[in-house]
Amino acid sequence: MLIAEPYRVKVVEPIKQTTREQRKRCIEEAGYNTFLLRSQDVYIDFLTDSGTSAMSDNQWAGMMLGDEAYAGSRNFLALEETVRRYYGFRYMVPTHQGRGAENLLSRLLIKPGDYIPGNMYFTTTRAHQELNGGVFVDVIIDEAHDATADLPFKGNVDLAKLESLIERVGEKNIPYISLAVTVNLAGGQPVSMANIRAVRNLAQQHGITVMFDATRCVENAYFIKEREAGYASKTIPEILLEMMSYADGCTMSGKKDCLVNIGGFLAMNDESLYQRACELIVLFEGMPSYGGLAGRDMEAMARGIVESLDYDYIAHRIAQVRYLGEKLRAAGVPIVEPIGGHAVFLDARRFLSHLSQDEFPAQTLAAHLYIEGGVRAMERGIVSAGRDERGKQHYPKLELVRLAIPRRVYTYAHLDVAAEAVIRLFRDRDEVPGLKMVYEPKLLRFFTARFAPIENEERAKVLMQERQLAQS
Repeated sequence: MLIAEPYRVKVVEPIKQTTREQRKRCIEEAGYNTFLLRSQDVYIDFLTDSGTSAMSDNQWAGMMLGDEAYAGSRNFLALEETVRRYYGFRYMVPTHQGRGAENLLSRLLIKPGDYIPGNMYFTTTRAHQELNGGVFVDVIIDEAHDATADLPFKGNVDLAKLESLIERVGEKNIPYISLAVTVNLAGGQPVSMANIRAVRNLAQQHGITVMFDATRCVENAYFIKEREAGYASKTIPEILLEMMSYADGCTMSGKKDCLVNIGGFLAMNDESLYQRACELIVLFEGMPSYGGLAGRDMEAMARGIVESLDYDYIAHRIAQVRYLGEKLRAAGVPIVEPIGGHAVFLDARRFLSHLSQDEFPAQTLAAHLYIEGGVRAMERGIVSAGRDERGKQHYPKLELVRLAIPRRVYTYAHLDVAAEAVIRLFRDRDEVPGLKMVYEPKLLRFFTARFAPIENEERAKVLMQERQLAQS
């Protein structure tokens, strides 16, 4: 049974279909990088759920009430009060988006040589941590790196790993624990309330701060209500408030669960940290009362936070993602299990099993999915993982393509069309050639790197080099 959309459509944006030949030319011009495609050439856009939400009539009405004062905007006061009420944190500074909050947090708390444990890396988060001299350490449970492992809370922290790290490096060299709720690169997997509470207790024993990446915290709250004993009768706001009570603060990209196209914030309970954040934000974002945002954007985010906590909204949001995932699974397409909160993740290792990881199977799969059906998706594998400080490739166990579903944008018919394109490609998967990287930027290469198909002779050389590296 489908959960019907809990909204009516008032405004539409036309999208166009293209031919296969047109899409081949477009992806070649984009260097086989879906980030470099023009949106006008994309039929169904699953590149990201960040900033791609459809705003409500209530949010648009709030936009008309924007107080664009340079300081002390009433929209800032509305956002501050909303964050305090629903997230429970005493202080908040707005930022232009989530990575602005990550930058502030990293600069405020990390010193060279520090270690930051987290439940799987995220690209921009780790980049900010490393740029400030820190070392990210993955302390997620082992099953999170196995696409086939079906667990209700696959984003959980392995407490033994965390405790071992504390003993090895010392609590003074751990500025904070970075806890993502949910875990994006594990497949949108949630963290249980019991695990969150246990992480908090362990951190308190050692005097270590806990900071959430709260980007998709409402989705996490929904999974707790659905899957964890004792929470079925609790409301989403009640669960969210309890979750946040176990943290000292959070970074937030409002472009996801806050249902806006731009914006974010850094929240905390410590007054001295807040004062330091206010001093630093003027260098990178703007005044502490606008942080790189217009007043209208802050008003839209305040209203979006409230709307995101409506049960009918979040139940439908999760149902849409599951609908797509279950349709693919029924056709034998390999995906990450269980189906996550914001996206369906194709397992490129199993999908294109004839390609080695050095042939960028996830990047290849994303490019060919666009050619097949005009569906834009995102690589989340070796390209996203990047290189270490010595220039060596990170080889993540998960090699994924993310089909991120924008909030309140597409219908089930769009999901059907996207699923059919994936299934057709899966049937012809053995004919898909790998890629080589022809341009590699130094930082966050997945955004702007360029690729080209590997010919048969080149493929032999790539495989030879790979074997030599493995032997060495």
